[in-house]
Amino acid sequence: MIDFLKNFSLRFPWVHDFFHWLGNNFRQIFLDLGAFSFFAAKAFRWTFQGLFHVRVWVEQMMKIGVSSTPIVALVGLFSGMVFALQTGQAFKLFNAESLVGSTVGVALARELAPVFTALMIVARAGSGMAAEIGTMRVTEQIDALESMAVSPINYLVVPRLWATTLMMPLLVMIFNGLGLLGSYVVSVFLLEFCEGVYFFCYRYIVDPDDFYQGIIKAVFFGIALSLIACYQGYSTRGGAEGVGKATTKAVVYGSVCVLVMNYFLAIWLIEWFRY
Repeated sequence: MIDFLKNFSLRFPWVHDFFHWLGNNFRQIFLDLGAFSFFAAKAFRWTFQGLFHVRVWVEQMMKIGVSSTPIVALVGLFSGMVFALQTGQAFKLFNAESLVGSTVGVALARELAPVFTALMIVARAGSGMAAEIGTMRVTEQIDALESMAVSPINYLVVPRLWATTLMMPLLVMIFNGLGLLGSYVVSVFLLEFCEGVYFFCYRYIVDPDDFYQGIIKAVFFGIALSLIACYQGYSTRGGAEGVGKATTKAVVYGSVCVLVMNYFLAIWLIEWFRY
């Protein structure tokens, strides 16, 4: 069998090259996952073990949460408007215009608000965290912190981790509010649906559990995207080019992670709130 495989690889070298490339990629993926797991474990350990830097934490909440509020509000407003427009046109075919408000409300609370907010934070704050920490890595500022017996994980990562985790649910609720406002404007003033029926169906169908699901998702998204961004910046190598690659990876990996996590969290939360 071994001789057969050797002869086969000699006759078809491209097969050998393909499996060599595939094996190296899988090996690198598992190495990266292992390194990221150790990095996340250190971040959680330093949360309860080391000194919590409140000033850095407040600064990061300003950068991540307060500074991101305008873009989150703008995206939420127009997301609610376009969703109400499309659902209103579709529901007209079945004389079900009264369900527009409740449909938009459930979709915003459960899915659109946490996912879109997380993607905005990944693009705006996640890239900034990766670039900032990556620049500190290539300019040896992190090495300087270590030489002064200051843990870079405790000083740089932990405040960003919990600032993102705290601000994500707040931004999600802002997204919900502006999305509902946008859907109300389109439904009542553009599509000329009944205002009373719009709010009655919204109050009748949309439950607090729908908002709880979005908030729980936001907490998990905040933890994941902040850890990914900080890890990419912390492991930066190769000067300015490495910082650019780390920033790109932080946005791409963070966005993909949010979308993948959203599916599994949706399955879990639907089953959990069913009982």
